[in-house]
Amino acid sequence: MTELTFRPALPDDLPAIVTMLADDELGARREDPSFPIDPRYQRAFAAIAADPNQLLVVATRAENVVGCLQLSFIPGLSHLGALRGQIESVRIAQSERGSGTGGLMIRFAVAECRRRGCSLVQLTTAKSRVDAQRFYARHDFVATHVGMKLDLRDNRDG
Repeated sequence: MTELTFRPALPDDLPAIVTMLADDELGARREDPSFPIDPRYQRAFAAIAADPNQLLVVATRAENVVGCLQLSFIPGLSHLGALRGQIESVRIAQSERGSGTGGLMIRFAVAECRRRGCSLVQLTTAKSRVDAQRFYARHDFVATHVGMKLDLRDNRDG
């Protein structure tokens, strides 16, 4: 098997990234992997690429995109002004699942957070993603908080 490499995502990676985002029960309901790529993905990519506190990373094997994740670096006042790393949108291509690629990606993300001076790394995963919760626990993440969200796309209260 060829070596796994990590690099910042490029605009040409968008179709592969969106395909991975759509490749599960939850993503299939909220993502659109059709081609041409939806312009909203292109606008989001441009905003991420322009923000120094954002890093969209792809994992490649033999030049094929086989994984992705987004890191956000969040400055804050709590914890004595700590910088936090937020891991989002972790996805692995079906062909790579069970190969250790996900673990390597998480270790890469944690190392990048350390390199940037983060005091902690956090992530969320859907309650229904029990396998993902076990995966993150195996990588020393602890469920210390209850996460809550308000979907403004469906909120008509003001």
